[in-house]
Amino acid sequence: MLQSKLFTKIKREDPKDDVSKNAKLLIRAGYIAKEMAGVYTMLPLGLRVQNKIIDIIREEMNAIEGQEVLMTGLQDLEIWKKTGRWDDSKIDIWFKTKLKHGGEIGLSNTHEEPLTRIMTQHISSYKDLPQYVYQFQIKYRNEPRAKSGLLRGREFLMKDLYSFHSNKSDLDKYYKKVREAYHSIFNKLGIGNITYYCYADGGSFSKFSHEFQAVCPAGEDTIYLDRKNGIAINSELIDQLSSPLAGLLNELGLDIKPKDLEKVKSVEVGNIFPLGIKYSKPLGLNFTDKDGERKPVEMASYGIGVTRLMALIAEIKSDTDGLIWQKSIAPFEYHILCEQGNKESVKHSKNLYDKLLSKGIEVLLDNREETLPVKIKDADLIGCPIRIIVSARSLKKGGVEVKSRNSKEIRITPINEL
Repeated sequence: MLQSKLFTKIKREDPKDDVSKNAKLLIRAGYIAKEMAGVYTMLPLGLRVQNKIIDIIREEMNAIEGQEVLMTGLQDLEIWKKTGRWDDSKIDIWFKTKLKHGGEIGLSNTHEEPLTRIMTQHISSYKDLPQYVYQFQIKYRNEPRAKSGLLRGREFLMKDLYSFHSNKSDLDKYYKKVREAYHSIFNKLGIGNITYYCYADGGSFSKFSHEFQAVCPAGEDTIYLDRKNGIAINSELIDQLSSPLAGLLNELGLDIKPKDLEKVKSVEVGNIFPLGIKYSKPLGLNFTDKDGERKPVEMASYGIGVTRLMALIAEIKSDTDGLIWQKSIAPFEYHILCEQGNKESVKHSKNLYDKLLSKGIEVLLDNREETLPVKIKDADLIGCPIRIIVSARSLKKGGVEVKSRNSKEIRITPINEL
């Protein structure tokens, strides 16, 4: 990519109507564009990052035998009525709309119901189980407080996985596999050291559910954290159960003393729910077991907020100069800054750019008619892992200036060694 061809432009000032750090940085650096509160467009740089996050998640989902689908965003109200979730008193964040010739439909906020209905056409016997199905899908939620940039959107990208089982024991085994896969995902994204398995309220599904909470000062959640054991408890669980913390720890079977828990702000980046037969029973998803008995299918669901992960990383992997992406999700690995006024610099920049591309390496060449100080400032804001400056000064010193985004060290490297 030549930066002169990139249609997005660097913004020198923070957007006036966004208060969150992630939105300010991502908008200024040209990764996203704001449409309205809680609704953002992914621009070329942002889409590259989002797609790399998706690739990491997809690899782990495939490794635990997940099969990818793409479901519809438009929702048939009839199946939601059967489970009671069309009622605004049950789910108060629906976006609903009228059809031109009559009738009402919803915009997807989750997909348990439609996938369960699809599975009634494919599951009839214990031989058809288990099944693991996932997707990357836009969700629509009428959030009353969409003020945190991509951390809380009204339209956002989610990975949702659903599993179908013949018995609870089989479900529990897969549940643990997903938990391990999630930890692997967060480690690959560079946030494994701040992300914790967290006990949370199960809502209408079960007494308890589980979340993955990442410690972040900008987070809207509050957790009680045991860093040593890598376990946390959502403060909402304590409020919901009206139970003293010591009693809750005992009920959860956790050998932790209340005084060892640290109260911190966090962002929920993933969740896993044991659903049981909550959806299979009203929607008629049954199977015949080995003894010929008809039973409802056991289910669980597992979510990860893709755009929320991008926002979290922007919040915590940044400094006063801009974003700091690690290689696995950066839009480009190398960012070459060329001193345009010098013919030798232009020639060597282009040659280096072509060689990196020929080796399949992702590289952004800043060939704009701007001064090097401006290009350096912009490069820090964009946050690619490695910055290379090709200038008359660097060439005179014997090569190019190479600097990691997360380091202050600058070294001169001969071009042929690079």
